[in-house]
Amino acid sequence: MSIALRSELDVCVDALATAAAERVPIEPLSTTYPELTVEDAYAIQAAGIERRLAEGRLVRGRKAGLTSAAMQDQLGVDEPDFGTLLDDMLVEDGDEIAVDRLIQARAEAEIGFVLERDLTGPGVTTSDVLRATDGVVACIEVIDSRIEDWKIGLVDTVADNASSAFAVTSGRLVPVGDLDLRLVGMAFYRNGELVETGAGAAVLGNPARCVAWLANKLAQFGEALRPGDLVLAGALHKSVAVEPGDVFRAELNHLGSVTTRFSDA
Repeated sequence: MSIALRSELDVCVDALATAAAERVPIEPLSTTYPELTVEDAYAIQAAGIERRLAEGRLVRGRKAGLTSAAMQDQLGVDEPDFGTLLDDMLVEDGDEIAVDRLIQARAEAEIGFVLERDLTGPGVTTSDVLRATDGVVACIEVIDSRIEDWKIGLVDTVADNASSAFAVTSGRLVPVGDLDLRLVGMAFYRNGELVETGAGAAVLGNPARCVAWLANKLAQFGEALRPGDLVLAGALHKSVAVEPGDVFRAELNHLGSVTTRFSDA
């Protein structure tokens, strides 16, 4: 770890937590701490999650982020990352999300995996993921940044729990079976207007490959994906800014649709 003192790591965790609670974004950590490494950033993320678990939250899954060229280009990064999904981040299909819990939210359509068996790296393959999957669901992920104006590098988003906020899942769990997840088409609507399209192949060529990447990456930290976990494979398109009162719907071929709405300011 390149951060010299544990107190500096705690300062970063405190700053991100305060930004989320007060809805006031902070200067990029990479500006405040130019020596910050990706390893440091994951340590900050882990410390932040441990704090929330101590407050009574529960781990409900993981997210792979920045798995598409569209999102890497949009945020100016060149590799995937991951974050943790907690119980208070999960939203049912059709439910409203309060905008007063967000700072500068964006929405994106994704494919989610619900695991039946654990996936422990290294060496997890796409085929392993398919065998371990109970089913897949249509998802909308709501991302948010505690860093001002989304001026983030990889270390900033990693430390900020991969810019996570909420995960909205459909009520339909679809067996993988004969599905070719690469060819699952997606249409994304905001207030009834088509704003983005995409397909499963947009994320590392196959959404299941994203889950394999995540399982293998977690192994570097002595962690694994567990039965029952919801695992998001990453946005199939560039993210779309959220305004108060917006309604988003993602329609995914074979998987059905999922909708969320945002409260008025």
